[in-house]
Amino acid sequence: MASAAAKIGSHLKELRFHLCLKSASSKGVREYIESSYVNLKVQNPKFPFLVREADNIQPKIYARYALGKESSLPLTNMTKDQVARAVESLISRTH
Repeated sequence: MASAAAKIGSHLKELRFHLCLKSASSKGVREYIESSYVNLKVQNPKFPFLVREADNIQPKIYARYALGKESSLPLTNMTKDQVARAVESLISRTH
């Protein structure tokens, strides 16, 4: 993920993670955030990486691009590595 994090350009305005702190379906997202969030913020200190927690919510990632366009991907029951690939795919999109 470190290489993708360094490539965040002006086309991407925000990444927003939605997850549950308890559910098994959000486990991979929690692990990804625990292991990668600090590195993402160090490499992109002004970029908004938002984490939204709610009980029993289905995990999902949203990317907001230039001109207000958004994309999202479900993260239900994904492993930490699968979540990393989903994040990379949203970062690499130019929308």
